[in-house]
Amino acid sequence: MDCIFCKIVAGEIPSAKVYEDDRILAFKDINPCAPVHTIIIPKEHSITCCNDITEDNAEIVAYIFSKIPHIAKLCGTEEGYRVVNNCGALGAQSVFHIHFHLIGGTQLSEKLN
Repeated sequence: MDCIFCKIVAGEIPSAKVYEDDRILAFKDINPCAPVHTIIIPKEHSITCCNDITEDNAEIVAYIFSKIPHIAKLCGTEEGYRVVNNCGALGAQSVFHIHFHLIGGTQLSEKLN
């Protein structure tokens, strides 16, 4: 599989890890849009985007969201942050391995564009 996130999980591509456990990995985005911009991914490449979430695989998404407050605290942005998921090419998804952007570290605009 030629997935950059899978290569990061495998250690083939270095990353600035923020958090890791046996199921997920969080690392700093290489092209941040804010002072804190962390990517959170499941280690297993089983979901491409939100359109592929089912009752059978939704547990990993719930697990990621249960860890987001801890990851935000590690990033020093627990007082306010945004969690973003881009779905599909028209939604600006560039890596087709489900992932979430934790963005903060500054006053965020109310506008999303």
